[in-house]
Amino acid sequence: MRNFLRAWVIAWTVLRFGLDDLALSGFQQHRRARWLRRLIGLGRRWDQPRGVRLRLALERLGPIFVKFGQVLSTRRDLVPPDIAEELAKLQDRVPPFSAALSRQLIEAALARPIDQVFARFDPEPVASASIAQVHFAQLPDGREVAVKVLRPGMLAVIDDDLALLRWLAVWVERLSADGRRLKPREVVAEFDMHLHDELDLVREAANAAQLRRNMAGLDLVLVPEMVWEWCTPQVLVMERMHGTPISQIDALRAAGVDIKKLARDGVTIFFTQVFRDGFFHADMHPGNIQVSLAPQTFQRYIALDFGIIGTLSEVDKEYLAQNFIAFFRRDYKRVAELHVESGWVPRETRIDALEGAIRAVCEPHFDRPLKDISLGQVLMRLFQTSRRFNVEIQPQLVLLQKTLLNVEGLGRQLDPDLDLWSTAKPFLERWMDEQVGARAFARALQREAPRLAPLLPELPRLIHDALKAQAQGHSGDAQLAALVHELRRTNRLMAFLLWALAGFVAGAGGAWLLMRLLGVGL
Repeated sequence: MRNFLRAWVIAWTVLRFGLDDLALSGFQQHRRARWLRRLIGLGRRWDQPRGVRLRLALERLGPIFVKFGQVLSTRRDLVPPDIAEELAKLQDRVPPFSAALSRQLIEAALARPIDQVFARFDPEPVASASIAQVHFAQLPDGREVAVKVLRPGMLAVIDDDLALLRWLAVWVERLSADGRRLKPREVVAEFDMHLHDELDLVREAANAAQLRRNMAGLDLVLVPEMVWEWCTPQVLVMERMHGTPISQIDALRAAGVDIKKLARDGVTIFFTQVFRDGFFHADMHPGNIQVSLAPQTFQRYIALDFGIIGTLSEVDKEYLAQNFIAFFRRDYKRVAELHVESGWVPRETRIDALEGAIRAVCEPHFDRPLKDISLGQVLMRLFQTSRRFNVEIQPQLVLLQKTLLNVEGLGRQLDPDLDLWSTAKPFLERWMDEQVGARAFARALQREAPRLAPLLPELPRLIHDALKAQAQGHSGDAQLAALVHELRRTNRLMAFLLWALAGFVAGAGGAWLLMRLLGVGL
C-alpha cells in the first residue's frame, strides 16, 4: 500500500510541475504524442521556466531524486543549458530548515547547550543539501569549524523511495529476461547501503579520516580533519576549509589558477583513489569540491561531503585497470578476453564477435578532446552491446560508473580540450608496472609472511602426511586436496625465494670479484 501511495505522489508531482510536458517535448512531430500532450496539459499553465519546474519537483520528491538531479547538472552534453544551470542549484542550495530547528537538533545530538560546545555559532547555514545542512562555528580553543547536521525525517523518506525501487526491481526481473541480466535488485541493494551509510555522520567522519590518510602524500587534494569528540550519527564537526567553489571558473582564473592543470589534477586524483587505494569519493559533483587559493596550498582541490564512498576489491581493481589499459592501447581483443575471464560475459561468447562490437563503440572516440566526446553516449552504446552479449551488470561498479560521469562532467566544464585518455594512460601504465614488478613482490611477501611463518617449521611433516594419505588412496578427500594445494603454493613461494636469494648472492659475489679484479677497494 505504501508503494502505491508513493507511486501516486510521484505521478501527481510529475503532473503538477509539468514534467510530463517536458518529457514529451522531443516528440512533438508524432501525431499521438501531440494529442497526448494536449489531453494531459488541458487547463494547465505554468509561469515558471522548465528548469525551475524540474528543480522544484526533484526537491519535492526527496533526496534520491535530488541526487539524480545533481548528476544531471554536470552533464551539459546531455541536458540543455537552462536546465543544467537550474539543476546546479541542487548541489548546495536546497531550501534550508530553520535555524531554531537546527540548534535544537545539534543540542539533542551533543547532549548539551550549543554555548557550552562552541564559542561562536552562526545560525545562518552556509550550505544546504538534500541530506544535511552546514553551519560555521568556532570552538573555545579558537579553531574554526564547520558543523553538519542531518535533516529531520530523512530516514522515513528514503526508506519509502527504496521500498518503491525494490518493488519495481522485482517486477522488472519477473517481466524481462534482459531485466534479470541487469540485476536490478542487487543494484538497488547497493544504492540502499550507500544511502543509509550517508545518514550516519560518524561513518562519514571515518570515511573522511581514511581519505585524508590516503591523500596525505599526493599534494593535490585537501581533506578536512574531523573533531572526533563532537561527532555523532546526527551531527559532524570538522575543520573549516577555505576555498572557492570549483564551479566559479572565472573567479579561479582571475586568481591565477591554471584551469587546464586543475582538470588534469582532477583526473589524477580520481584514478589514484580508484586504482591505488580502491577507496574513492563517489559524490564528486561541483557542490562538494572547492579549490584552495591560500599561498601554501594554492590550486589544490578541497574535498567535502564524504557520505558516499566507493570501494573496490583487489580483483576488481586489477580487471578494471587491465580493461582501461587495453582500451587506451586499442587492444580490443584483450578487452573481450578480460570480460570472459572475469565472468562478466558467458564462457561460450565468441571473442572475435565481442572484440568487433567493442571496437565499433570505442574507436570513433579516440584522440578527441572532451568537448567532442559524450561519455554518456559511449556508455549507452556499450550498454546496447552488453545487452547483445549478455554482459552481467556488476553492482559494485555502479558507484564507479556514476563517479566517472561526474569526473567527465567536471572535466568538461574546466577544460573542454582535455584528452581524458592520454591524461589517464600514463598513470594506469605506471600503476600496472608497480603491481607486477619487484616492489609488488616485496609487498606481497610482507603481506603473506605472518601466515607463512608458522607453516615453515611444519613443512616436512605436512608433506610427509600428504604423500602418505595419497598413497593410502585418500586423494579425493576435499580437505586433503586443499592441503596439497596450499603446500604446493608454499613450495612455489619458497622455491622462488631461494632462487631470488641465490641470484642476489651470485650477483653480489660477481660484483665483488669484478671489483677486486679492477682493483677497486670495498
